[in-house]
Amino acid sequence: MHLPSPLRLFRIVATAEAVTWTLLVVGMVLKYVTKTTELGVRVGGMLHGVVFIAYVLTCVALWVDQRWSPRTALTALASAIPPWLTLWFERRVERDHLVGQQWRLGAGGQRPTSAPERVLAAALARPLLGLVVALVGIAAVTAVLLLVGPPVPKS
Repeated sequence: MHLPSPLRLFRIVATAEAVTWTLLVVGMVLKYVTKTTELGVRVGGMLHGVVFIAYVLTCVALWVDQRWSPRTALTALASAIPPWLTLWFERRVERDHLVGQQWRLGAGGQRPTSAPERVLAAALARPLLGLVVALVGIAAVTAVLLLVGPPVPKS
């Protein structure tokens, strides 16, 4: 399995997060403004939740690999909360060269020196296994959040 560059991965996930925000907003308009259907919120909300978790996981991986400052990492994470702000942050990341074209902890890269770096380096060394573990993690977090309930009380 070929790994995308850190920049390409971030671009894809940040864009997907913005697209799912759009689906959710359209769904909310259909539900609350036109009062035609709840389907958009059900589908858009679920998709957005899953992609949001993937975005957070991607940001944490890049925080570790690219050695982001806490401020940069927190800005990355916070940019997922308002609609479409991940697109602004993705452009900022590229403009300021905050994400490289190579994985620092990937094959032929630097040796990991901390526990988070060792976990990420292991995932990068076995990308298919790393992807499966990430998907299982995303599914597990999604399942827990579904058990907890929606972010707003049911009316």
